[in-house]
Amino acid sequence: QVQLVESGGGSVQAGGSLRLSCSVFGFPSPYYSMGWFRQSPGKEREGVAEINNLDTVTIADSVAGRFTFSQNNAGNILYLQMNKLKPEDTGTYYCAYRAGSGRPLVPSSYTNWGQGTQVTVSS
Repeated sequence: QVQLVESGGGSVQAGGSLRLSCSVFGFPSPYYSMGWFRQSPGKEREGVAEINNLDTVTIADSVAGRFTFSQNNAGNILYLQMNKLKPEDTGTYYCAYRAGSGRPLVPSSYTNWGQGTQVTVSS
């Protein structure tokens, strides 16, 4: 049973930065994917960044060059460093896990989710 707990959300002005973290509890499958997703009111949940057991990283075009996805050395904490934030980045950010892998950044393929952390970017 894999559990995830996010933290680090908050309110910032456009152009500011936030660093989200996700603590992973349990014992993931040796074949897995973990990622960050976000959802704004009236919009579908979308993938932001993903890493799998082969250390392949996928970052959404909308945040490429601004967001960085990384892990600690032990691999049990995921980070999302968000720079040059825009109002359209506003939403609830979720950390998620799935056993196995497939097409990247597909929310419906993930089975374990954190509680979410709110990010609000004002203009």
